[in-house]
Amino acid sequence: MMKRIAAATILAFATMIMPLTSTAAAAPASPTQLPVVGSVVGGGTFAGTLNLTKFANVNGTVNAIGTLTGVLTNAAGQTTTVMQNISAPLAAVTGTCNILHLDLGPLHLDILGLQVDLSRVILDITAQSGAGNLLGNLLCGVANLLNNPGGLATLLNQILAAL
Repeated sequence: MMKRIAAATILAFATMIMPLTSTAAAAPASPTQLPVVGSVVGGGTFAGTLNLTKFANVNGTVNAIGTLTGVLTNAAGQTTTVMQNISAPLAAVTGTCNILHLDLGPLHLDILGLQVDLSRVILDITAQSGAGNLLGNLLCGVANLLNNPGGLATLLNQILAAL
């Protein structure tokens, strides 16, 4: 999910990139290399890779810092190779994740002469992540822990290496 969020953030920057004439070298995919594809304002497309090098605190906002490389194709079909250093803020990134969906059908209880009738009940709990949403961020993180065990192991190894 974080890769998608970072890629979406960087996609907005792809429309503002100034083309450079340097050649983009193909590198093997890794957890720090994110695919970036999208449309460019005025017609055309961009396809490339964001090589994420670090996160930094820039004036109180967490920024993803890296190099964006790829090919910009304009509406006429002409291509330009792009290589641009970027810094993108992550504080405005938000999302949701489903925590619980409970669907109870109609229920009838007869307990020693006491009758309880309950109509259908649907309970949905959704966490909203983003700046200032501490509980939403925590629950989304916990809900997604086991979605990618390889990514979790990589993260834990990075934390261990930092210690």
